[in-house]
Amino acid sequence: MLKIYLKKQRKKRLEQGHPWIYQSEIERIEGDVGAEDLISVHNHEGYFLAQGFYNPQSQIAVRVLAYREDTTIDEAWFLNRIRAAWDRRLWLIPGVSSCRAVYGEADFLPGLIVDKYEDVLVIQMLAAGMEKRREWIFQALREVFQPRGIYERNDVPVRRLEGLDERSGFVGPEFDTLVEIQENGLKILVDVAEGQKTGYFFDQRQNRAALKPFMTGWGKRRGIRLGTDGQPLDVNGKAIKNPFWDGAEVLDCFSHTGGFMLHACAYGAKKVTCVDVSETALKTARENALTNGFLHRAEFVEGNAFDYLREKVKEGKHWDVVILDPPAFAKSHQALSAAMRGYKEINLQGMKLVQPGGILVSASCSYHLTVEQFFEMLAEAARDARKVLRLLELRRAGLDHPVLLGSRETDYLKFAIFEVFDRP
Repeated sequence: MLKIYLKKQRKKRLEQGHPWIYQSEIERIEGDVGAEDLISVHNHEGYFLAQGFYNPQSQIAVRVLAYREDTTIDEAWFLNRIRAAWDRRLWLIPGVSSCRAVYGEADFLPGLIVDKYEDVLVIQMLAAGMEKRREWIFQALREVFQPRGIYERNDVPVRRLEGLDERSGFVGPEFDTLVEIQENGLKILVDVAEGQKTGYFFDQRQNRAALKPFMTGWGKRRGIRLGTDGQPLDVNGKAIKNPFWDGAEVLDCFSHTGGFMLHACAYGAKKVTCVDVSETALKTARENALTNGFLHRAEFVEGNAFDYLREKVKEGKHWDVVILDPPAFAKSHQALSAAMRGYKEINLQGMKLVQPGGILVSASCSYHLTVEQFFEMLAEAARDARKVLRLLELRRAGLDHPVLLGSRETDYLKFAIFEVFDRP
């Protein structure tokens, strides 16, 4: 096995649990670099630290696989790692049938993503070491999951940094790529071939469920009261026949295929307005609403969310709950400054659209944006909007997206729920 020796003057990130070693941290390499990609990692004094994949073409020189020198990285090792990852999901999310089954470095399988959509698997291999052992991986996946089909979504630019090409397609027999999954008791259509990322965003599963307490209890704020017979009456004493009279009116921006909309409706929302720039995503969202019996309580607006938010502020429109779940604005550290401006703008306008005492749900999936920066951005937006925010919940990604304490990259999602008040 190749050996690398790390510089004496370096941050002890590896010892703190970070699974990457950068080229700049390496002092020297012993062995024929072109013949093998498995490498043992030693400190400057020669003490063994870890073993992993070495890729001279990537700035991430080593991706750590194991911390024992006697560990053998073979076909059985991959099978055991994948089975352990799936067993963890079954333990933490009892009865789960669709979720992220393997989450790369956080499941000690660096560069490997596996999303399970009922009996279909979608795979991403983001590291050259995984790509080299793809047949071992596919065999292990078939043994653990017995899937109806496997689809690879290796159509991501980050593979270029590993010296890999971009591609997507079936692994083995073809199948219908439109799959119906179950999440929190809801039926959701996912297109594993054409959807964003691998088709769906599993990381918000438990955050979508966290909407439940905020979807009802709004009737009293609208002046609705119950008559002696329990019949809801409006401010004029007229009987209200809408069974969702107590539900929230919700604005869901960057709604994608309607995950938050479906949960809001399931938990009693009176009406949900979905806004997304993608016609295809909204078409799927509409189908999801129809499948779950929510179409009469949902509306769909195709357009730029930034523009829509500004337009509705000018119109003086308000909602009980505003949900902002944008894509990652900061794809790199260099893009963070511009991303902060984008996040601030949507949150500033979103706060203005929340009625006093209403709810703002704000998320960011940019790991370059820290929690502290996220809150700083929200505080600045609240100042400019002349609002006061009261935090109800701060959440991260779901249990199928574990976080390594030593690796900030695995802790990327910020999800906050606030009460919004006018500033005196």
